[in-house]
Amino acid sequence: MFGLVDCNNFYCSCERVFNPALRDVPVVVLSNNDGCIIARSNEAKAMGISMGVPYYQARNLLEANKVAVFSSNYALYGDMSRRVMMMLADFSPELTQYSIDEAFIDLSGLGTGNELYDYGRQIVKSIGRGTGIPVTMGIAPTKTLAKVAGHYGKRYKGYGGVCMIDTDEKRTKALMGLPIGEVWGIGRRNKARLESAGVQTAWDFTRLSESWVRQLLTVTGVRTWQELRGTSCIDIDELPQKKSICTSRSFADGGLCELGKLEEAVANFAAACSRKLKQQHSCCATLTVFAYTSRFRTDMPHYPINRTIQFAVATNDQQEIVSTAVKALRAEWPGDNRYHYKKAGVITWNTMPDKAIQADLFDTTDREKQARLAKAIDTINRKNGHNTVKVAVQGTGSAWQLKHEHSSKHYTTDIKEIIRVKTQ
Repeated sequence: MFGLVDCNNFYCSCERVFNPALRDVPVVVLSNNDGCIIARSNEAKAMGISMGVPYYQARNLLEANKVAVFSSNYALYGDMSRRVMMMLADFSPELTQYSIDEAFIDLSGLGTGNELYDYGRQIVKSIGRGTGIPVTMGIAPTKTLAKVAGHYGKRYKGYGGVCMIDTDEKRTKALMGLPIGEVWGIGRRNKARLESAGVQTAWDFTRLSESWVRQLLTVTGVRTWQELRGTSCIDIDELPQKKSICTSRSFADGGLCELGKLEEAVANFAAACSRKLKQQHSCCATLTVFAYTSRFRTDMPHYPINRTIQFAVATNDQQEIVSTAVKALRAEWPGDNRYHYKKAGVITWNTMPDKAIQADLFDTTDREKQARLAKAIDTINRKNGHNTVKVAVQGTGSAWQLKHEHSSKHYTTDIKEIIRVKTQ
């Protein structure tokens, strides 16, 4: 049996941990530069506030209903995620973190029936007490069915935070009530294909033949089909790697018009791409740098930047990726400060596993020396914190900081902002 532990309204819950006055107050969290609503508490959802709606469009509604608004505080969210995962690791010998707020645990040998359900309740209560983050747990014989169980556990309070699918009767009932678009692994395109074929629920999907599913959705769809029928066959570590990684950002106010400031931003975006490549154990063979002026500013000239570079040897080395991105930007720079760039980013693509890299006969880079240096830098950064050691061109980031007018404090990662308790 597998358990899926999912933090409820994670970003909003993190904000509530250190501000108990928000416990029954509607809360929303905004995206970078306070652009769109990316997280909502249950109270905010009940008010009809939609996910992804621009903040300026919802501002009047939020103010009229006294909704607490927060800028995204990723340092806080990342640290709270770490705390949840560390506690969760004590309950199972095998834990696989799937996202910042979700993790699968292997419950094999830890009981059956009511015994396993009670164990799940213990996990939910312990994490709630230990971190202040409410979680829901879905238990089932496959990871996809655990996702289904978690869906119902969140929707109906009567489950007490734990929903378990451990019989065919429960599985059938759960799948009959689940729209096909809610199934983990069924994207919008596949949803449309299946609905056009008369498939409305997850149960309808399981009634199809394997050959039909394979023809329409390939082997990936067959795995989902098998999991919904009770056969475990999906390993999170074997899910496809991202074929491309993009790190980009819109800049506050009028944008950036100086090369030095734009270089800092692009260098940091490239470093983030390098870090993500290493996390999924892959390398990129191609890199694209882009920067765009605002198409809405008719009073300013427009000059888009877009340059693609092919690496001689696929790489995930931070110094190589950062220096290449900065060189690409400089090569496309228009030469003056008339252009105000509202958005910029770096895309690393044409990825491949880092164990299968094709060398180049004319490569002049000392790859062994490069790898030793990168390993030393990564070790220092893991021990002392992200970006303790970085490429000089990354700068301090002060020139292109995000707009975050509603940000909460870094309660758990900055000693200067630690919560204070008044005593008499």
